[in-house]
Amino acid sequence: MDMVDLILTVCLIANPSNCRDEHLYFESRGSLVQCMMLAPSEIAKWSQQHPTLTVKRWKCAFPNEDRAI
Repeated sequence: MDMVDLILTVCLIANPSNCRDEHLYFESRGSLVQCMMLAPSEIAKWSQQHPTLTVKRWKCAFPNEDRAI
């Protein structure tokens, strides 16, 4: 099964300079365009589950083969 990686750059609301990347993985449907179309709703769900963080930016990519999922 091929995967796609939705990479969120998130920061603490209380300390906006404290940021990190979060990775959400999905089954690939053949292109990164599908990820881009599905991302906003997934980001909204993730944000509701993490109220102390804010998403500053995001992108879709194919995961590195050496990264464990």
